[in-house]
Amino acid sequence: MPALVFQEQEQRDGRAFDEISDAVDQVNVQKGKLWDDSSDFDNAKDKAAFRQYESACDRVKNFYREQHEKQTVEFNIAARVAFKNRKRVRMSVWAAMEMLNTLVDESDPDTELSQIEHLLQTAEAIRRDGKPEWMQVTGLVHDLGKLLFLFGSEGQWDVVGDTFVVGCKFSDKIVLPHTFAGNPDAQDPVYSSEYGIYSPHCGLDDVMLSWGHDEYLYHVLKDQSSLPEEGLAMIRYHSFYPWHREGAYAHLTNDKDRAALAAVRAFNPYDLYSKSDAPVIAEELRPYYEGLIAKFFPPEIDF
Repeated sequence: MPALVFQEQEQRDGRAFDEISDAVDQVNVQKGKLWDDSSDFDNAKDKAAFRQYESACDRVKNFYREQHEKQTVEFNIAARVAFKNRKRVRMSVWAAMEMLNTLVDESDPDTELSQIEHLLQTAEAIRRDGKPEWMQVTGLVHDLGKLLFLFGSEGQWDVVGDTFVVGCKFSDKIVLPHTFAGNPDAQDPVYSSEYGIYSPHCGLDDVMLSWGHDEYLYHVLKDQSSLPEEGLAMIRYHSFYPWHREGAYAHLTNDKDRAALAAVRAFNPYDLYSKSDAPVIAEELRPYYEGLIAKFFPPEIDF
């Protein structure tokens, strides 16, 4: 089934997708540990070389310009309506990982790692740090929302990249904020105001984050998994850097969001910094992770 679905998609430039996704990402065993215990993995990493956007290549800067110009309130409403009304594909988590891997071009000069390797690297870093099984499997699936690229996305700009709130003033804490000048919402008297269409401390559940692989996968898994709230927050907000890294949007968040923030900050180092770890061998790790998948997901999921 996954192969059939892939063949039926409009022809897309998988190499270009992988270049953008990986370029954005790159510029971006003890027992019994709790998810929020201090991370040995994080403490050992040199973080100076990550998320250097001002010196990023033109490909990354052009990507963010397009994303920032096109992620409007109108588009986000339409994307959510389309998600609810469209049937895509039903398959297992591991099959979804393998399907995502079809986007990799081995001739890409910027990275030697495939999508499935990044997922396994993230999960393995969490596992080595002794974090709970639910957090390991969250690391394993956190980027599966990139399947959206195969399911009718408009491009790369509505799949990958940092996320942000639409419907209110674009924060200056978003990467390359000057590129919002071409977004029509930046000129709208309501959408460009501090609170926009929202109310003070309404909570992130009641705002629209820019549509992409985080938001898509959260909506896929929230009713089809037994992941705890912390795991779902890690999936939904792991690209929401203006919030969890830069401290933006405090005027919109509430107590529930503050609890979610702790979870996302605990997860983020494994996602971001594991990209510099040694490659993994998927087939050797597959039995362990399929065992974890069975604990938290049904045999097949509606993607």
